[in-house]
Amino acid sequence: MTTAVPRSVRESRLMAWFHRADAAEYRLCLQMNRACRLPGVRRLFAIISRLGDGVFWYTLLVFLPVAYGEAGLYPALRMALVGVVGLLLYKYLKTRLTRERPYITLAGVVAGTPALDRYSFPSGHTLHAVSFTVLACYSFPALAWLCVPFAVLVAASRVVLGLHYPTDVLAGAGIGGALAFTGLKLLPL
Repeated sequence: MTTAVPRSVRESRLMAWFHRADAAEYRLCLQMNRACRLPGVRRLFAIISRLGDGVFWYTLLVFLPVAYGEAGLYPALRMALVGVVGLLLYKYLKTRLTRERPYITLAGVVAGTPALDRYSFPSGHTLHAVSFTVLACYSFPALAWLCVPFAVLVAASRVVLGLHYPTDVLAGAGIGGALAFTGLKLLPL
């Protein structure tokens, strides 16, 4: 018979893991965040981040049925559904895992733009960028030239702007990919 680990023990183990990860990622976060000292770079990544808040993806959802007619409607609906599931999932995880953002915990890291919320793990921007890119490119491979570079820039912006650790971005990408492939499996054309 196995006994369940008490919640406080699980939470303290998770916090200890985050502290170790924070220390391991400190140098990379600091190096990438230094780019924010250049106003043009900070502005570029702030714009990418703002577009990654949803503007780019909402525009894509409207664009698909307009550009592809009926063939674009179902993929857009699938993307919207996966997007809602992703939103609920990452908000749930952030409130449970409570990893502070790098600009809060790491000396020398500054926020290049205001954060949408307090916690960083996982990156919701990256989660949505990856899930929407996978879904859009699956249905319309010709969109890869636009979606893939944009998703990479969104992911990079999270660390450059001091809002996320690389592991936040990797976790967001993994969850986003898993949600996209689950959406393709459960909602095939």
